[in-house]
Amino acid sequence: MSNDDKLKVKQTESKKNAFKELTIIGDTIFWIDVVGEGQNENAIFARPFNDKEAFPQKLTSKKYYIKNNFHGYGGKSYKCINSKNIFYLLWIDQITKAVWFQIFKEPSSNYSSQNKYLDSVQEPRQLSKSIDGNFDSSFVISEKNLLYGICEINNRDYLFSLNLKKTKQDIYLIKKFKNFAGELSSNTSANLLSWIEWDSPYMPWERNDLFFAQIDSAGEIKKIKKFSNKQINTKKNVSFFQPYWISQTILVCSEDSSGWWNLLFLDVSEIENIFINKRVERNLIEYGVPQWVSGITFFSGTIKNLFCLAKKENNLVLEQYKDLQLVKEFLTPFTSISDFGVFRKKVLLKGCGSDFLEIVLEIDFSEKLSSNFSEQIHIDHIKECSKPETFWFKGFEDQSTHSFLYRPLVANLRKPPLLVRAHSGPTSFFDGSYNSEVQYWTTKGFFVAEVNYGGSSGFGKAYRERLNYKWGIVDSYDCKSLALELIKSNLVDSEKVVIFGNSAGGLTALNCLLYGSIFKAAICRYPVIDLKDMYYNTHRFEKDYLNSLVGNYTKNYDAFINRSPLNHINTIKKPILIFHGKKDKVISYEQTLKIQEILMRNNKYSEVMFFENEGHGFKNIENKKVVMQKSQEFLKNALNI
Repeated sequence: MSNDDKLKVKQTESKKNAFKELTIIGDTIFWIDVVGEGQNENAIFARPFNDKEAFPQKLTSKKYYIKNNFHGYGGKSYKCINSKNIFYLLWIDQITKAVWFQIFKEPSSNYSSQNKYLDSVQEPRQLSKSIDGNFDSSFVISEKNLLYGICEINNRDYLFSLNLKKTKQDIYLIKKFKNFAGELSSNTSANLLSWIEWDSPYMPWERNDLFFAQIDSAGEIKKIKKFSNKQINTKKNVSFFQPYWISQTILVCSEDSSGWWNLLFLDVSEIENIFINKRVERNLIEYGVPQWVSGITFFSGTIKNLFCLAKKENNLVLEQYKDLQLVKEFLTPFTSISDFGVFRKKVLLKGCGSDFLEIVLEIDFSEKLSSNFSEQIHIDHIKECSKPETFWFKGFEDQSTHSFLYRPLVANLRKPPLLVRAHSGPTSFFDGSYNSEVQYWTTKGFFVAEVNYGGSSGFGKAYRERLNYKWGIVDSYDCKSLALELIKSNLVDSEKVVIFGNSAGGLTALNCLLYGSIFKAAICRYPVIDLKDMYYNTHRFEKDYLNSLVGNYTKNYDAFINRSPLNHINTIKKPILIFHGKKDKVISYEQTLKIQEILMRNNKYSEVMFFENEGHGFKNIENKKVVMQKSQEFLKNALNI
């Protein structure tokens, strides 16, 4: 590993102010960061907006593990609500398995010199008793001091309420949902609630319903109305994304009835007569992503000043609306954005680019700005890196398929070896953001290709549905097609082609070795190898995922068997390297144990490595280094480099 490689790893793994789950309220930004030595203790911090030199104020002083486990994958774990200059801070604590609450206000005098930006006016209070289940953090507070939220108990979701003046109370269940629910929000007076629901056999990005509820003076539901419109969802499966109130009567969301997640503004002045105020239909632009976790934000602000994110080709665009009219579009240098929030004209986000690491952007739109964000943002570009090149090729059934290509930074061989990456998900995508592992391989002389195979997100609904009933076929075919295209173009060495895949990408990678001789080896982390086991043992959120990816289990049993690498592992004679964590709750490491002996018997270079304290996705920096070192040694032998 060169000194340059070490620098990149150090930058990527830096522990300085991780700024997880950023929020902006007023002139203050909030976030979560680890405290102490362990990973299971953290706190909520705050500092003034756009004052990067300010020392953070730690708001939660006791020992908490603030984390959201809702639906297995979680999401944002706290919420800050501002009302009449009072800050209501709510969080989910995994130590007590309860909802906690604390009130702050802005200090009467200037405490900035003491690194204190908010005064506590009420000590932390445990609102709920512990529950054997999970809370979501999409909390709503009413004028009657009631907290509304959604929880998950015994494989069912519920709408509940809590009294903000009581402690350690039983949650009051208001409504039992048919199955799944999420994205709870309310209008400004909190007399109208909204949420999305979905049920078998769909995932939320395949089909969901948008509901509204009228709340009476006692805090009970007076009336519930499902939004139905013949232009949108009366006769077709539609997915609504992030219903978000921008006034007392107007709600914005996106929906994919056009084939793309496009903007929809609804007027809910009367719950019995919800109508479309404005609809924005734009092809090739997505105002949404699959809802794997809760709390993903693409819209923030108010009707007077609303900002929206949109994925346009390989970059993200920031749009500004005033009174539902688009007034300005800002091009950004970001390939991915998280933790997006707006307060009045202050915008806060965390973004990555193709040649720079994650940065926190704080920008005030009350100042005069050009439409080119790059002129406003100071970015430390990484000079020596391989930038992604968009490459479209003919994939399954000759359909145009997207990929990113990264050319080697050094030329060690006459033709470079090719490393093909299959993303996890499989309803996910590569976005071209800077990746230290990709850059590591390009510095070693590898040509790297990331495949957004059929089924990937960000390219419209039809592209995403290419994988329906064909997981294990379309994805593997597309990876092989890209490799063949690059070989035919004389860009890579046909004898040194390897495929990488994590989780669902592991199934893709292993299936690529089954047929043909293109790929000479595979490296996988916590791979899916047995679809039958996944059907029976996966967690609740993914229980219906295989319905669209493979089909109904009873009717398509043969497909579940035939597309599982486990049932063909004896026929694979090529070297395979697998890493798996023993704390993996999504795919048990015992699945990898089943094939360990066979792999090592079939090829002398095959190897399986387990990590005692890793789960589904490796976090320990030392373990990550071991993975990279082992992978390099493996490829040196397997590809005879």
